[in-house]
Amino acid sequence: MVGLEAKVKALPQEPGVYLFKSAQGEILYIGKAASLRDRVRSYFQPTENLKTQRLMREVSDFEYIVTQSERDALILEATLIKQHQPRYNIRLKDDKRYPYIKITDEPFPRVEVTRRVARDGRYFGPYTNSDAVRETLRVLQKIFRLRTCALDLSTIPARRRPCLDHYIGLCDAPCVGAISHEEYDKLVEEATLFLRGRRNDLIEELRARMAEASERLEFERAARLRDQIAALEKLLAGEHELASRPGERDLIGYALGDGTACVQAFFVRQGKLVGRDSVFLEAPADTTPSELLTAFVKQYYGKTEQIPKEIILPCALEEPDAIAQWLAERRNGPVKLRVPRRGPTRQLLDLVMHNAELALRERVERSPSYDDALEELQNVLKLPALPRRIEAYDISNLFGQHAVGSMVVFWDGAPQKSEYRRFRVQTVSGIDDFAMIAEVLRRRVERALQGDGRFLPLPDLIVIDGGKGQLNAARAVLRQLGVGQIPTIALAKEHEHIFVENRAQPVVLPRESSALQLLQRVRDEAHRFAVTYHRVVRRRRFLESVLDGVEGLGPKRRRRLLERFGSWRRIQRASLDELRAVLPEVLARRLYDVFHSSSSSQSLLKQTDDLPE
Repeated sequence: MVGLEAKVKALPQEPGVYLFKSAQGEILYIGKAASLRDRVRSYFQPTENLKTQRLMREVSDFEYIVTQSERDALILEATLIKQHQPRYNIRLKDDKRYPYIKITDEPFPRVEVTRRVARDGRYFGPYTNSDAVRETLRVLQKIFRLRTCALDLSTIPARRRPCLDHYIGLCDAPCVGAISHEEYDKLVEEATLFLRGRRNDLIEELRARMAEASERLEFERAARLRDQIAALEKLLAGEHELASRPGERDLIGYALGDGTACVQAFFVRQGKLVGRDSVFLEAPADTTPSELLTAFVKQYYGKTEQIPKEIILPCALEEPDAIAQWLAERRNGPVKLRVPRRGPTRQLLDLVMHNAELALRERVERSPSYDDALEELQNVLKLPALPRRIEAYDISNLFGQHAVGSMVVFWDGAPQKSEYRRFRVQTVSGIDDFAMIAEVLRRRVERALQGDGRFLPLPDLIVIDGGKGQLNAARAVLRQLGVGQIPTIALAKEHEHIFVENRAQPVVLPRESSALQLLQRVRDEAHRFAVTYHRVVRRRRFLESVLDGVEGLGPKRRRRLLERFGSWRRIQRASLDELRAVLPEVLARRLYDVFHSSSSSQSLLKQTDDLPE
């Protein structure tokens, strides 16, 4: 700690992100600060917070990244937490991509469901309930008759006759010129109001247009608008009236459990509840409500495209000004964070809190017992003993390049991160997952047989991410090394089939099986660990190739840089003065320009910080 305290004193009084690391190099916690020195120094002061005490007992080193502003630090913090998943950070449990409804940016825009957000249209969501997505699409087609096909409508007519959707009243057939650009654009505007929750505004606009159509004796158009209004009013009749006060508001409630928390978000538009979301987070013991809600707001609103004018919270956030500024920039308008103390809004917030408590209780009660899952695994797979120690293996590579392998360990159903191991594939070239799995497993078992305590004991069950081919490669290695008695299975992602040696058909477990859910957790963790390491290797190789192009930077000087900074990433982030301390003036400037010149900096950071999986 003495060395760390000296390092803290050298921290700049600038905004940025700090990363606390263990002796093994594991990133334990990532945080942001308006002043790095003040914030990091606070961790080294006496505290009664048990979570901070546990964290600091494990911290052996830290890194930091200076940013231009506190807002930039907040964005970088969210990106790094998502990338590294530190166990002392509060994290959203569900890492899946939620679906959005998208109105495309093209002639005669179409409506579709997507799980990827880009700057190519208007997005609404995310939706955590697939039934809600299907119902919303059904309403959009029935009321607004927007097209869902992917036909290129840059030239009209695009086809000779309309499709079935037109004949059953679900599309106005712009493909054959049955509706003008102006009329179709009005439908798109109406659908946008509907998706934004402004349904009362939409009904008023439709009534005005219906009256206008009647005055012009356009009775067919007026009748259609009348039908749209009737459908919307019927829909609104089923929505719960929450408040008379108009506007866009999200109400956030929470419930804290043992290692898990639930946050409920109620979406209120024009005084009506138009939707809600229930999100579960991994929350370390002694997490405070303020810490929980701060983490939720940053992670949740960092991925959703719908940000309201007002967010109602049960307690104040940490760094509320910075978060409000960031939300306002994402929304392109002011966002108010409010904590009501009394009155109707507080009563409504208490209702949201109660819903969060009920959701968390239901989640805990229906969560499978690890003991039950292990016993089910033993019975289904006919294992000789309860699989208390499960190891899972996965390979990650990019067209055979930079191949790495991962080994994760679960004991009694819980991950043991200190026992995770990673491997660089050394003997396989090209795309050959079978040979890569065989090499990684061989090296792991050989180390155990040589008495290496870091690879002991041997597992009760081995899980391979893959199918029959990967399983056969693993079984061949185990038999060669004399440990063929270790039960081994493969879990294939596509259909979640379990492949077992000498069984013609895979084992198929129901989706609600606690044994299958445990195997999925183990397999997915092996995949995450492999992908994370693969990114590190690719980033390092990329930076090495960049350094190859710097004239005058030979092996000795590179070695000197690594000894001074410790990693390629730190070299990339080094200031000019720091580089001058290691290299001659001209060479330091040359290297600094490679990493920081306006023409190459953004491209380089993009390739090293946001490499594809």
